[in-house]
Amino acid sequence: MSYPANLRYTKDHEWIRLDGTTATIGITDYAQRELGDIVYVDVDTIGKTLEAGSVFGTVEAVKTVSDLFLPVSGTITELNPALGNAPELVNSDPYGDGWMVKMTVSNPAEYENLMDAAAYQAVVD
Repeated sequence: MSYPANLRYTKDHEWIRLDGTTATIGITDYAQRELGDIVYVDVDTIGKTLEAGSVFGTVEAVKTVSDLFLPVSGTITELNPALGNAPELVNSDPYGDGWMVKMTVSNPAEYENLMDAAAYQAVVD
Protein backbone atom coordinates (compact mmCIF):
# COMPACT_ATOMS: atom_id res chain seq x y z
CA MET A 1 0.00 0.00 0.00
CA SER A 2 1.10 3.53 -0.58
CA TYR A 3 1.08 6.51 1.77
CA PRO A 4 2.14 9.64 -0.15
CA ALA A 5 4.26 11.90 2.04
CA ASN A 6 2.71 15.10 0.63
CA LEU A 7 -0.68 14.28 2.18
CA ARG A 8 -2.18 14.30 5.67
CA TYR A 9 -4.44 11.54 6.98
CA THR A 10 -7.30 10.95 9.41
CA LYS A 11 -8.06 8.00 11.68
CA ASP A 12 -11.16 7.49 9.53
CA HIS A 13 -8.94 6.84 6.46
CA GLU A 14 -9.46 10.07 4.54
CA TRP A 15 -6.52 11.90 2.99
CA ILE A 16 -6.20 15.63 2.34
CA ARG A 17 -3.87 17.70 0.17
CA LEU A 18 -3.75 21.42 0.95
CA ASP A 19 -2.86 24.08 -1.62
CA GLY A 20 -3.24 27.48 0.03
CA THR A 21 -6.80 27.40 1.38
CA THR A 22 -8.03 24.84 -1.19
CA ALA A 23 -8.05 21.21 -0.11
CA THR A 24 -8.56 18.05 -2.14
CA ILE A 25 -9.94 15.09 -0.19
CA GLY A 26 -10.34 11.38 -0.86
CA ILE A 27 -10.08 8.02 0.85
CA THR A 28 -6.82 6.19 1.36
CA ASP A 29 -5.49 3.17 -0.46
CA TYR A 30 -6.10 1.19 2.75
CA ALA A 31 -9.75 2.31 2.90
CA GLN A 32 -10.54 1.44 -0.71
CA ARG A 33 -8.97 -2.02 -0.25
CA GLU A 34 -11.04 -2.63 2.88
CA LEU A 35 -14.26 -1.50 1.16
CA GLY A 36 -13.74 -3.47 -2.04
CA ASP A 37 -15.16 -2.46 -5.41
CA ILE A 38 -16.55 1.08 -5.19
CA VAL A 39 -19.83 1.41 -7.10
CA TYR A 40 -21.08 4.87 -6.07
CA VAL A 41 -19.91 8.05 -4.35
CA ASP A 42 -22.70 10.23 -2.93
CA VAL A 43 -21.92 13.80 -1.87
CA ASP A 44 -24.85 16.15 -1.29
CA THR A 45 -22.93 18.79 0.66
CA ILE A 46 -21.64 20.95 -2.22
CA GLY A 47 -21.84 24.59 -1.14
CA LYS A 48 -22.27 23.69 2.53
CA THR A 49 -19.95 24.79 5.32
CA LEU A 50 -19.10 21.94 7.68
CA GLU A 51 -16.96 21.39 10.76
CA ALA A 52 -14.03 18.97 10.86
CA GLY A 53 -15.33 15.47 11.57
CA SER A 54 -18.70 16.07 9.89
CA VAL A 55 -20.05 13.56 7.39
CA PHE A 56 -19.75 15.07 3.90
CA GLY A 57 -21.01 12.08 1.91
CA THR A 58 -20.96 8.32 1.55
CA VAL A 59 -19.09 5.80 -0.51
CA GLU A 60 -20.90 2.66 -1.59
CA ALA A 61 -19.09 -0.58 -2.26
CA VAL A 62 -20.57 -3.89 -3.39
CA LYS A 63 -21.15 -5.06 0.19
CA THR A 64 -21.31 -1.90 2.31
CA VAL A 65 -21.93 1.84 2.54
CA SER A 66 -19.47 3.95 4.51
CA ASP A 67 -19.66 7.57 5.70
CA LEU A 68 -17.03 10.05 4.56
CA PHE A 69 -15.71 12.40 7.26
CA LEU A 70 -14.30 15.87 6.65
CA PRO A 71 -10.68 16.19 7.88
CA VAL A 72 -10.87 19.98 8.37
CA SER A 73 -13.54 22.68 8.61
CA GLY A 74 -14.64 24.60 5.55
CA THR A 75 -16.97 24.78 2.56
CA ILE A 76 -17.31 21.94 0.04
CA THR A 77 -16.89 23.49 -3.41
CA GLU A 78 -16.65 20.61 -5.86
CA LEU A 79 -17.38 16.92 -6.35
CA ASN A 80 -15.03 15.03 -8.67
CA PRO A 81 -17.16 14.90 -11.84
CA ALA A 82 -15.38 11.77 -13.11
CA LEU A 83 -16.80 9.68 -10.25
CA GLY A 84 -20.33 9.92 -11.65
CA ASN A 85 -19.47 7.63 -14.56
CA ALA A 86 -16.40 5.91 -13.10
CA PRO A 87 -16.59 5.45 -9.29
CA GLU A 88 -14.01 2.67 -9.66
CA LEU A 89 -11.37 5.42 -10.00
CA VAL A 90 -11.39 5.46 -6.19
CA ASN A 91 -10.09 1.87 -6.31
CA SER A 92 -7.62 2.25 -9.17
CA ASP A 93 -6.17 5.68 -8.28
CA PRO A 94 -7.26 6.76 -4.77
CA TYR A 95 -4.65 9.55 -4.48
CA GLY A 96 -5.00 10.83 -8.06
CA ASP A 97 -8.02 10.63 -10.36
CA GLY A 98 -10.08 9.04 -7.57
CA TRP A 99 -10.20 12.17 -5.38
CA MET A 100 -13.68 12.93 -4.06
CA VAL A 101 -14.17 16.59 -3.18
CA LYS A 102 -12.48 19.96 -3.12
CA MET A 103 -13.15 22.52 -0.45
CA THR A 104 -12.18 25.93 0.83
CA VAL A 105 -10.57 25.47 4.24
CA SER A 106 -11.68 27.89 6.96
CA ASN A 107 -8.94 27.02 9.47
CA PRO A 108 -5.70 25.83 7.80
CA ALA A 109 -4.17 25.17 11.25
CA GLU A 110 -6.43 22.10 11.55
CA TYR A 111 -4.42 20.54 8.71
CA GLU A 112 -1.28 20.55 10.84
CA ASN A 113 -3.04 18.45 13.50
CA LEU A 114 -3.67 15.56 11.09
CA MET A 115 -1.40 12.53 10.77
CA ASP A 116 1.55 12.56 8.41
CA ALA A 117 2.26 9.50 6.24
CA ALA A 118 4.44 7.76 8.84
CA ALA A 119 1.88 8.18 11.61
CA TYR A 120 -0.94 6.94 9.39
CA GLN A 121 1.08 3.94 8.24
CA ALA A 122 1.71 3.05 11.89
CA VAL A 123 -2.07 3.04 12.48
CA VAL A 124 -2.98 0.73 9.59
CA ASP A 125 0.01 -1.62 9.38
